[in-house]
Amino acid sequence: MSEFKQTFNSSLGKKLIMALTGLFLCTFLIVHLGGNLLLFKHDDGYGFNVYANFLTHFPPIEVVAYLLYLSILVHSVYALVLTIQNRKARPVGYAIQAKSNASWSSKNMGLLGSVLFLFLVIHMSDFWYRYKYSGTMTYKEYRTDLSSGKTESVEFNPTSPDFENSVSTQNNFEIVRVKDLHARVESSFSQLWYVIFYVIAMGAVSFHLLHGFQSAFRTLGWVHRKYTPIVEFIGTWFFAVIMPLGFAAMPVVYYFTKS
Repeated sequence: MSEFKQTFNSSLGKKLIMALTGLFLCTFLIVHLGGNLLLFKHDDGYGFNVYANFLTHFPPIEVVAYLLYLSILVHSVYALVLTIQNRKARPVGYAIQAKSNASWSSKNMGLLGSVLFLFLVIHMSDFWYRYKYSGTMTYKEYRTDLSSGKTESVEFNPTSPDFENSVSTQNNFEIVRVKDLHARVESSFSQLWYVIFYVIAMGAVSFHLLHGFQSAFRTLGWVHRKYTPIVEFIGTWFFAVIMPLGFAAMPVVYYFTKS
């Protein structure tokens, strides 16, 4: 047990935890972007609101969500610890700086991580905390004609303060009543400062993943001349380009089309 503890208290152990939590967060980003793309459906938020309701009321997903929050916290704390340790190991800079092959993103992971941590605090307080605990959310009722598949929506005011959601069928209509997170998204993305900050944060995500995804595989020892180029390609084009652009497109599109 002492050897296990010693391993994970070492610099290599901390990097291993960073790699594992980082890759877990990468899988979350894929799922999160897929769900958020529902915002582009012209259905008055039906798909997105049902998706948000499922994430917050399906027990297995809630367990994964809290593992995610723990991973974010651990990843952030260990990143801070490693940064402090590296600076203590070399408190005085070299008089002559040799040229380094390290990328800008690898040399500024601390700055990028700080921007992302600030973004997460603001983002989760604006959406996750408000959705689950604020008691200020509005509700939507969606009525779907089961014969035609056409869905109409109206505002819904629950009579009980404990109401969360409901699904019922009446006269060949499926009636879904859920919290209207879509309205919160429209409100947040109508603010120019929020849109600008969101896009900047997605730029930080891009540079962070550009180095972090590939670095995680090297830390785990998964390096092979045949597969490393594939990892680098996925890390660069999928995680550092496509995914940040997908996330950044949402506030930009909403600001210019919904305002």
